Amino acid sequence: MTVLNYFYVAAAVLLLFGAAVFVHEWGHYWMARRRGLKVEAFAIGFGPKLLSWTKDEIEYSWRLIPAGGFVKLPQMVTSEALEGKHDEEPLPPVSPVSKILVAVAGPFMNVVFAFVIATIIYFVGLPVLVNPSIIGYVEPGSAEAKAGIMEGDRIVAVNGQRVSTWREVQETTVLARTNILPVIIERNKEEKEYLLEAKSNDVIGGKFLNLDPRDHPEVLDVQSGSAAEAAGIKVKDVVIAFAGVPIASRDQFITLVSKAAGVATDIEVKRGDEKVMLKVTPRQDPSTKRGLIGVALGSSSKNEYIVQKPGPLPWTQVKEVWDKTIATFSALFHSKETGVGPKDLAGPVGILALLAAQVNADYRLALSFLVLLNVNLAFLNLLPLPVLDGGHILLAIIEKIRRRPLSPKFQEYATTAFALLLISFMLYVSFHDIKRFRLFKAMFQQENRIEQSAPASGK
Repeated sequence: MTVLNYFYVAAAVLLLFGAAVFVHEWGHYWMARRRGLKVEAFAIGFGPKLLSWTKDEIEYSWRLIPAGGFVKLPQMVTSEALEGKHDEEPLPPVSPVSKILVAVAGPFMNVVFAFVIATIIYFVGLPVLVNPSIIGYVEPGSAEAKAGIMEGDRIVAVNGQRVSTWREVQETTVLARTNILPVIIERNKEEKEYLLEAKSNDVIGGKFLNLDPRDHPEVLDVQSGSAAEAAGIKVKDVVIAFAGVPIASRDQFITLVSKAAGVATDIEVKRGDEKVMLKVTPRQDPSTKRGLIGVALGSSSKNEYIVQKPGPLPWTQVKEVWDKTIATFSALFHSKETGVGPKDLAGPVGILALLAAQVNADYRLALSFLVLLNVNLAFLNLLPLPVLDGGHILLAIIEKIRRRPLSPKFQEYATTAFALLLISFMLYVSFHDIKRFRLFKAMFQQENRIEQSAPASGK
């Protein structure tokens, strides 16, 4: 990748993520002005100010941490932990209806923005991953092999849901409320159901079936006296993983090896009908300082996409994202059954990394991710927790029923407490995002090939 491409990806990520935050906060801002509320500040991000200016007695600013933003509305319940102290001048109270409308406006604008982006995707088309759920490896002696599952079989349903790609297989498996799943597998146009166990993956997070897709780089030659020879790597070995990172392309593997000079690293290969775990120590090239193991590799596998044009209908896109969001939070709520925990969620670091990978692959994939991001922002902010929009709505409803507001001190303390919990949670998930850095980096480096038109139908 060139420096220019890195700059393009970074700029695009900040622009797209900032747009989602801006639209949300602008919804609050616009409704607050319409309802006559005082607006003290409009900020994108949290923390120290990077840039600020004042207009019409409102301070506008960009801040250091690009993980949200706020509109400072002193007549609403606020949190000094996130927004700082307010001016001391007394202000007239705001009606519960105005508070509800201002709180709803932010998530509502995210949903509107999601529909706008989905409409753009409909016209420009959407790259759809060609990733058929064909089994490429079955471990000999495993429960799956003993059950009669073979390479070349196709998974057509998992836990009662029809699937056609490995991505759908993995998503359905991760979100299932059990680790024993009914899986329907097709061979020669005949379908058979199996009960298979999904096992946790500490590197990626979540649980997965003990079945692999096909597509890994193959070793074509091993140099005499090389690190690969010393490690026991052989010709026709198929590289499955390196340093715990699943390998999906030749260049991705080379890049990971180049960063591991002098470091004894686990490498997993498929050799004939079995998986073999080895340890290789890449040797440093004196001229480039990069790690080398001394193998020649076959042609790399790629993410293959075919552009669906026109793209899915806008409401279909938004509904699919909404359904996935509900399914994810349902899996989180039933964590004991699904194994999905807070550590498996993506925080600001993970979101930015995933968005960068999509931007690097194709701008339409980045737009599709932005639909997901906006719907998730709307959903999360409507949760009835102080500091979130849903908390404002809940407090306003209580105020309407009681015909008087709760104690200002109680509201401030509750909001500040939840603000600190929110910051702590963001730091927690960001810590796990950083632990998955190799995975995000591998996604970013993965090769992609996009066919600009879908093949003619009519098989």
